[in-house]
Amino acid sequence: MGVRKAVVLAAGYGTRLLPATKAQPKETLPLVDKPIIQYTVEEAAAAGLRQVIIVTAASKRAVEDHFDRSLELEMTLREKGDLSRLAEIQKISDLADFVYVRQNEQKGVGHAVLQVKDIVGDEPFVLMFPDDVPVADVPVAKQLVDVFERCHGSVLAVEEIAAAEVEQYGIVGGEKDAEGLVRVATLVEKPKAEDAPSRLRIVGRYVLTPEIFEVLERTPPGKGREVQLTDGLATLMQTQPVFACEVEARWYDTGRPLGLLRASIEMGLRRSDIGPGLRDFLRTLPLDD
Repeated sequence: MGVRKAVVLAAGYGTRLLPATKAQPKETLPLVDKPIIQYTVEEAAAAGLRQVIIVTAASKRAVEDHFDRSLELEMTLREKGDLSRLAEIQKISDLADFVYVRQNEQKGVGHAVLQVKDIVGDEPFVLMFPDDVPVADVPVAKQLVDVFERCHGSVLAVEEIAAAEVEQYGIVGGEKDAEGLVRVATLVEKPKAEDAPSRLRIVGRYVLTPEIFEVLERTPPGKGREVQLTDGLATLMQTQPVFACEVEARWYDTGRPLGLLRASIEMGLRRSDIGPGLRDFLRTLPLDD
């Protein structure tokens, strides 16, 4: 069975971006002129994933509103004759068939994934974290689906990072095969640099087999008294292969202030309407210490 569904996790508190996220979901913070989560949904749509299941929380109504129709706004734009912006906002709600599920308690990523079990059913699916925004010629979700269809096992997107950063992320270890895939042998959540099995950090894109649900149901709370996805994957590896793939992309962690700024600059520079002006502005900055 092919991969047809995407699961987007959008239930976190966004504490690293406070105070901006005190009353606004981090997923709706602007990256240039679109909310962060829209880039994720557009990636899923570009990869041919028609159904997008978004896991939200009580404070995330703005996420649902963004992908819903806004008839009053549409009428205003139509009356003003602003047909280009009208088409742009209408396109948002047509990106996918949206399903929303609430995670009522913050019990970890593994617990959030379990909330979609009945909707996903017995199918593989793409798991996406909006915080991690890739810049890629081929959508990262599409790259991972292509790998999944070759190897028939769960696939994690990874990137190599500096040793000083490994304590902030989940890290994989294993041997590369002839195609450059890593057959994952070790998964460690936020290890010390000297204990890390590699410098390959897991970034926020996965293709997971449906067996992950049964595994997560049996996974006890781990670090932070939360159900950790990495713990579930470690158990899944005992019965089926799990692979890691260094996809062709540059990654931005927009869940951190510096990552959001960097992503905004790159996305802005790639835009034909604002890129030249932004480039000229950056040249005027006093960058010397």
